[in-house]
Amino acid sequence: MSFKKYDFVSKSRFFYILSIAITILGLVFLLTRGLNYGVDFQSGSNVDISLSKPLTTEQIESVLAEAGIGEDASVTPGNDRVNIRFSQVLTEDQDLKLRSGIEKLDDTATFEINTVDPEMAKELGRNAIYAVLLSCIGIIIYVSIRFEWRFAIAAIVALLHDAFVVISIFSILGLEVDLTFIIAVLTIIGYSINDTIVIFDRIRENLRFAKIKRSSDLNDLVNKSLHQTLGRSIYTALSVFIAAFFMLLLGGESIQMFSLAICIGLAFGAYSSIFIASPLWLVLKKRNVSNKPNAPKPNKDKIEI
Repeated sequence: MSFKKYDFVSKSRFFYILSIAITILGLVFLLTRGLNYGVDFQSGSNVDISLSKPLTTEQIESVLAEAGIGEDASVTPGNDRVNIRFSQVLTEDQDLKLRSGIEKLDDTATFEINTVDPEMAKELGRNAIYAVLLSCIGIIIYVSIRFEWRFAIAAIVALLHDAFVVISIFSILGLEVDLTFIIAVLTIIGYSINDTIVIFDRIRENLRFAKIKRSSDLNDLVNKSLHQTLGRSIYTALSVFIAAFFMLLLGGESIQMFSLAICIGLAFGAYSSIFIASPLWLVLKKRNVSNKPNAPKPNKDKIEI
């Protein structure tokens, strides 16, 4: 398929509407359903049990009932492992009763228990928010220094769009959000800004030799820049996507949500760099261009680089 004649700029309104629709849908689910926070952001205990033989949910629930902790547990069984999540922190006595009950069913079972108290959960949540905000601020400063403020605004809108889409999809599907998810979001931001900067750099290079007299000249320049960088954007995103996809299929449960978030983020990161960031910069930049071919003051038609 050839995109050499594709007019990205003229189709930008469609992609704006699409992104706004996705944003509204995500907001609806976030406000009504919220996020399925993992134990990292909620106080409680998360127990991963590795088994030599599969156990049914009924067997696990029977053990929990005998230990007196069945009402506060959420059981997720698997073939050779089971995950039990408690909203309260397990006491030492409850821990011993749980281990004893499971070992009666499988004496080779091994346990991994992660416990987060309320204060730690709040601190982890705050630190996650700070990490995302600081990364966005750093990107704004970097892009503003290297390019100009219009590039910075367009880049940060695209980044927030990518992060919000991933968060929305996790909310819609009810997938667990933990620290690995935050790492995935920060990774997505890194890949997205890299792709966006490549396109912006080409736009800046083309501006140096362009004679811009009207807004239509800017349209042609952005289209040309996108055509020149399209192959690199697609192949870079695709190569990382393939690796993340196989991590999702073949990796362990501990990295599956991370891999899924990366796959979603890479796809929308490439989309936003091409269809959101560049057209948005164009909208901001057009204010410096006179649409009149015979403007009385030609200097106003020039573009500041």
